[in-house]
Amino acid sequence: MKELKEIKQLIGNELDRLNAVIDKVLTSDNELMNSIVSTYLQTKGKQLRPMLVLLSAKMLGDINDHVITAGAAIEILHNASLIHDDVIDDSKQRRGASTINGVWKNHVAVLVGDFFVSRALTCAVATGDQDILKVLATLGSDLSLGEIDQYNTARRHIISEDAYFDIIGKKTASLFTSCVEVGGMAAGVKGDRLNSIKEFARLLGLCFQIKDDTFDYFHNPVVGKPTGNDLREGKVTLPLIYALSLADRPEREHMLSLINQAEYTDADITCLLEWAKDCGGIDYAYRKMHELCQHAESMLDEYGDNASTRALKTIFHYIIDREK
Repeated sequence: MKELKEIKQLIGNELDRLNAVIDKVLTSDNELMNSIVSTYLQTKGKQLRPMLVLLSAKMLGDINDHVITAGAAIEILHNASLIHDDVIDDSKQRRGASTINGVWKNHVAVLVGDFFVSRALTCAVATGDQDILKVLATLGSDLSLGEIDQYNTARRHIISEDAYFDIIGKKTASLFTSCVEVGGMAAGVKGDRLNSIKEFARLLGLCFQIKDDTFDYFHNPVVGKPTGNDLREGKVTLPLIYALSLADRPEREHMLSLINQAEYTDADITCLLEWAKDCGGIDYAYRKMHELCQHAESMLDEYGDNASTRALKTIFHYIIDREK
């Protein structure tokens, strides 16, 4: 976390302004909504997405009021997706705190998530830039389609690295890409000059999800997610996909038969996870993340060596090394 604290010092004042906008926009005349929102915002997380908005704007131009508002829109929409995800996954805790559905049940949580979506669009409209509004609208579509693709892939037992990257490109990387895109747009930069920073952000988002998926293979009380939870939901992630691609492994057919079952026992899940690790699946995931990092860093060359590009590179390395 030391790295993130140093980056926040670079954009600390702007991040405080952005959070103030979020607090203001999410305030309504409904007492219960205000209470739920206030409790929810007490645990803000790492705020990587608004940091990307601010850093991309700083690198490409200047952090103006439109950048702050656009960053608030992205962060509010991101949190809307988390609230809805908690409903879908029946999660009772996030960031060490009770989820909204854990306290108020699904009905209220869905309504709060919808409220967040509407307020995100309010922020996007306030920038006065139709292109930013279009990015937010496309992002909402990509996030939904990514989740649907993941569900369909699990239902049909489709196991391929290409399918995996297509899914995480929509459900995770699209959000990272949108962050730097609206940051640049709000700072007054559009067109081809955004291509390289968008590719950097896409690779960053892919890496974020790969790292997140590796947590499923180990018991880690810091992460707070049960081991094998992805598999219980039918999600086959990169380490296991890699292991299943090794045609010479004598256990491969047995592992495929386990995956193709309608339901998994705890013993099945343990067997699959341990086999993936024994086959080098985790090592492969890390090799892939370092490849993505190397490519991503080259995308920043055209923007020069400055505090913002160095901060962006630091975020990438932090994502690979993080423990939660």
